[in-house]
Amino acid sequence: MPCLRDFQPLACAGFLLSACLNAAAQAQAGGALPTVTISAKANPDPVEKSYRKMVQGMDLFEQERSALAPQAALRFKLLPRRRDTGMSGIEMEVIGSTMDFPVQIAPDGTFTLARDARALEENAQVSPNRKALSMTWRTDIRTPGLPPNTRRLGDLRLECRVGMQAGLISNASNVVGRMVKALLNTPAYCDRQLPNYLFFADRPLFSVALVAGQRRETLSIDKLYAAASDDPALKDDLPYCDCEVLVDRTYILPLGDRSWPDDTLVEFDYMDGE
Repeated sequence: MPCLRDFQPLACAGFLLSACLNAAAQAQAGGALPTVTISAKANPDPVEKSYRKMVQGMDLFEQERSALAPQAALRFKLLPRRRDTGMSGIEMEVIGSTMDFPVQIAPDGTFTLARDARALEENAQVSPNRKALSMTWRTDIRTPGLPPNTRRLGDLRLECRVGMQAGLISNASNVVGRMVKALLNTPAYCDRQLPNYLFFADRPLFSVALVAGQRRETLSIDKLYAAASDDPALKDDLPYCDCEVLVDRTYILPLGDRSWPDDTLVEFDYMDGE
């Protein structure tokens, strides 16, 4: 059995010695040696998601798009979670027990999933070639033709609901206690007056405002930057938050406040703007 390339020499020698001793013992006992397969593509620490859950999110999008975002399309999006995460050249597959197929990722990190009955039956995983906690996932639902530097509130309401249904939130430690508990990991969480669902803008933010007709309201500072500026203690938790390297792009919205209609525009004033 050849050594894997990333093994240290001593570890590799020890592994080979152990394998030889086991083989000799089984040969003396007359037992058959088991067949072992090593995949060079195996990722020992994956950042994968459930294909079945993501398809459930796709189903929810189809059920609710006419009410919340009738002109929008659904894509999923990969975002960096660590400063050293390389976001170019990502390869991703849907992998089941007897099947697999590749997923094409666009230059902006977005992708769609094909529906596959075998992948559903085998509870396949959507697996990129990156380590766990190196990336985070979001839905990306956008109505075309909006003014520059804006999003539509109905699109973002549906992003939250589909993201929760698809199981995309990837906080890992005590931040979850403040954000999204497993008990609340359902689309209904997005109907709260002010759910702590983190959205990510395209660029670092200076401010965010809601605009509906003549009504205009700028989000307070504690609704930006994952609230880290409001509570210095939260800065210690950033390594456990999927916003760690995107904290200057984060914002939360009053998704459950129906006084803001779905056609409300969310306007972004970026730090690199005029």
